[in-house]
Order: sequence, then structure tokens, then C-alpha cells
Amino acid sequence: MKEFKRYFAKIEELRETELERLTAFGIDVDSVKSFCILPGFTDVHVHLREPGFLYKETVATGTKAASAGGFTDIMSMPNLKPVPDCPANLQIQLDAITSDACVHVYPYGAITAGQMGEKLADMEAMASKVTAFTDDGRGVMSDTLMQEAMTEAKRLNKMIVAHCEDENFPKASSEAEWMQLKRDLELVRHTGCAYHMCHVSTKESVQLIREAKAEGLNVTVETAPHYLTFNRDIIEDDGRFKMNPPIKGEEDRLAVIEAVADGTIDMIATDHAPHSAEEKRGGMSGAAFGIVGLETCFPVMNKYMVEPGIISMEKLMELMYINPRKRFGLDAPDMDRLLEADAPNFSIWDLESEYSVNPDEFMTMGRSTPYDGMTVKGRCIMTVVDGRIVYRRD
Repeated sequence: MKEFKRYFAKIEELRETELERLTAFGIDVDSVKSFCILPGFTDVHVHLREPGFLYKETVATGTKAASAGGFTDIMSMPNLKPVPDCPANLQIQLDAITSDACVHVYPYGAITAGQMGEKLADMEAMASKVTAFTDDGRGVMSDTLMQEAMTEAKRLNKMIVAHCEDENFPKASSEAEWMQLKRDLELVRHTGCAYHMCHVSTKESVQLIREAKAEGLNVTVETAPHYLTFNRDIIEDDGRFKMNPPIKGEEDRLAVIEAVADGTIDMIATDHAPHSAEEKRGGMSGAAFGIVGLETCFPVMNKYMVEPGIISMEKLMELMYINPRKRFGLDAPDMDRLLEADAPNFSIWDLESEYSVNPDEFMTMGRSTPYDGMTVKGRCIMTVVDGRIVYRRD
């Protein structure tokens, strides 16, 4: 990770050739010289809501939120209408991405038709156009169907990305997550499928993943900032704390933190899931599951993981840039090459800016965040995608 350290210096300390490159991209170097360059982050878990739920979010607003958070690449979940379970349904989403996205968007295909868990989606027909397959938002309950999905994904050289939730247990329980993960890992042993677990939140799941990696299984896992910063004892009866899986106990939080620090957890993802204000009313019992996170992810991680010394900035770049890109087959240029490409992707940050989160300033249509009013550190000044400025903070 040594290649990262020089780029935490201010822009004015870069080489003359690099300053010339910034100028060539239309960046006024003098106006940003007190800031630093970071790579454009990659988020493997984003809900863009288009098609089908444009009152919650659109491709345009969701990708603008991504750019405001320093993300240049995101992967969009299939909880849509129609569900991308066949080429025709997928194409609707692809057309919206081509028309309106300001960052790179890689869609997932559904594992099952309609995400109903009854029969497989047309995985083969979609394989060339999706990054992986997932039924995120619900677990695949049928052991037989999940084994069929893994076998097909293996044949197609694609990954299964799993939302682990066993509906035989209460949603808030740890068993709902880790029992299905345990089932899935046994199927991975049998099929040899590449497997990625979404939003790990329990200490039991962490241990299962740790053992699976030691065994040599082809598995990776993500977590989200809220599982690192909250436990169930400190959250309020407010919809902005309601997400799936739910926040667990302090022992779970500490286990997830340890797993991030020791490399058991491979990446940080936001699970950005916007809803309307009306859908997030009603407290924990009545609100919809899901919060927004693209615009707070790096500032939260910087404030609550890097600044206290739990992880280094270099480690955070692994979690938000290198590991997601490697796992999902994207190029990951090292920091010394960020500006060399003809169409580079990077972000410019004021790492010393400390401020309170104000959802009214978000680019996303969603406003529900557990970080409302909390102090974070690090503000995105500019994001460049393919050599083009897509976000600029005045």
C-alpha cells in the first residue's frame, strides 16, 4: 500500500507533470491546491430504484449522489419493476443507465424470476450484461434452488451475491443471517461457486466467513458503515435507523470492526436504499427498510475508523477501491497511475473538513440517514469520471 501515501499530500505538492494533467482536465489547480487526490471509490451495493420506483430515486439522482460521495463506479441491485430476470427487463435498466448515469453503473441480474424464490431467472441470457447475480432484499429459501443457481453461476463464470436471511427466524435475530450463510457455504463447498455475502452484521457470520476463507473457499464479504458505528442499544425509534439486516448488539459491532481490521471483511459497501419521506415515517415498526449512504460513506469511515486509528487510510482505500474492483473484475490502477490514463477516474477531497451531516444537502432523493446531525470528517470537492468533471462542490 505504499503507493497511496504520496497522494495523501496536497495537490500543490504533486509533480509538475501531474499538475499539468489536472489543468488539462479543466481543473483550476489554484482553487483546489490545498486538497488531495483519492481514487474514485467503488460501491458494490446500491439501489437506484429505476425502473419502477422513480419516486424514491432515479438513475440520474442516484449516480449524482454517488459522484458527490467520491464514487466513480457503483453496482445496482435488482429490486426493481420489472425485475431484471431476463434480457428484456434488464434492457430497460440498461437504457436508463446509458441515458442518465454520470458514473459507471454495473447492474446485477436476479437469481430467481421476479425475485420470488420459485424458479431461476434467465441467468444464461443475461450473463454477458450483468456483473453478478443476486436476489438482494430477500434470501433464497430453497436449498435446491440455491444449489441450482450456484451451479449455473459457476458454469457461466459469474458470482452469486447473497442477501442471507432465513425467514424461519425473526428478521432482527442473528440466526436469520448466519443460519442461511452456513447453508450457503456448504453449497459453495459442493458447487465451487464464487460467492459474495452482502452486509454482514453478526459475530457468528464473521466467524463462519473467517473459517471459510481459512478453508480456501472462494468467498468474500462486505459490511456497511452503520454496522461499524451503531449497536441496537443506542439507536432511536426512528425510521432512519431501520435497515435490513437490522443493527445488532455491541458484541456484533466489535466483531465486525475486528473483521474489517484483520481483513476477514473485504470491502465497505453502502447498501444505499432510498425511500420517500412517507415510507420512512412510523418509527421502527412502521417504516420501510433502507437508508441512504453514498454521500456519507467516506466521511463516516474517515471520522470513526481512520481518525481513531482503528484502520489506516491505506486500509480504507483497500476496502473502498482496491478490493471491490479486484473481486468484481474491474481494473484498479495504483495511485501513481491515477492521472496517467487518457480518461482517468478520481476524486478530490478536503480531508480536514469536519461538519455535521445535513440530509437537506444530499443529491439523492432519499433523506433518511442514521448520521443526520452527526459530525463527520472529509468533504468531496470534485469527482472526475473518464476525464470529465461530474461533481463539483462550490
